[in-house]
Amino acid sequence: MADQEPITCLVVDDSRVVRKAARRMLENQGFQVTEAEDGAQALAACRAKLPRAVLLDWNMPVMDGISFLRAARQEFGPDHPVVVFCTTEAAMEKIVEGLEAGAQEYVMKPFDEAILRDKFIQVGLLADTVG
Repeated sequence: MADQEPITCLVVDDSRVVRKAARRMLENQGFQVTEAEDGAQALAACRAKLPRAVLLDWNMPVMDGISFLRAARQEFGPDHPVVVFCTTEAAMEKIVEGLEAGAQEYVMKPFDEAILRDKFIQVGLLADTVG
């Protein structure tokens, strides 16, 4: 397992604090993390080197998360990268909209490392080593 390449994850959030916190939590889980502060930067980053996963904020300037997700699905297909929305949008309509647009999972802010780890286990990018 040690010689396995790390899973790449792009953290997309307009908040530097959220990006840094998510980066630390994901790096603790073995991810190789890059960052973008809006959907347009994220799309450019994906075109340069497609990550295995994207942790995606919804509400951002320039290009919001749902617009990025729709563009990414159109360009890269329905399964890559794996997208986990990470947002304060708690309304069921928003959650459904995100999942229907192609997100594999949904995390509510605020989150902690255990919550992120569980979501990445659910989408199949981390092994469930507990139990």
